[in-house]
Amino acid sequence: MRSDGRAGRLFRAWRQDYIRQTMTSAAMSFGCTVVFALYHGYPGLCCGSVWHGSIGVFYLLLAVIRGVVLWAEQKNRTRSPLQQERCRRRTFLISSIFLLMLDLALILPISMMVTLDTPATMGLIPAIAMAVYTTWKITMASVHIGRQRRRAGGNILVAELRTVNFIDALVAILTLQNTLIMVKRTGAGENGMLPVSAASSAVIYAAIVSITLRMMCRGLRKPSRQ
Repeated sequence: MRSDGRAGRLFRAWRQDYIRQTMTSAAMSFGCTVVFALYHGYPGLCCGSVWHGSIGVFYLLLAVIRGVVLWAEQKNRTRSPLQQERCRRRTFLISSIFLLMLDLALILPISMMVTLDTPATMGLIPAIAMAVYTTWKITMASVHIGRQRRRAGGNILVAELRTVNFIDALVAILTLQNTLIMVKRTGAGENGMLPVSAASSAVIYAAIVSITLRMMCRGLRKPSRQ
């Protein structure tokens, strides 16, 4: 009974600590992102697949951003509030550079998705399952990017992690769109999907760049303690 009561208290404390929730989610996402980077990196390096190599670079940069933020917050546990803020600003600047690199790295895989120059490696049923997962992912990312403004407690790294999650979800939408087109396309209808793919990809990529720049401007304008 005592262990159950203690577990319940720990769970309630975790539920009330938004920053801890974000870091726990980021740690799990970091592990998944590393797996995706390796999954795409292997055929990219060993088989010369441009698609897998380009999307593997995206996941690698995504893992670096999450890893840098998690490492900084782990180190901050033993620091004073002033030292924590200085570390967060330093980490924010470093990870923002990687985020800009990530945006640039997306140009190649998105252009390949626009021209339908990617391999289709799944059937219709896995594609539908992917659609369900992507819907859940973008929904949760949208909910949390709104909540973090009220519950992040001024922690710019929490805001950055939630923004990165939202960008990850937008890229998942592009990947899902490309997968569904590749699974169901026919020779006659292939060219007809190019305008749709190009328009939606351009809008989503513009949103990704806009979100990145907005987050950076907001973080850089945040006053620091002396």
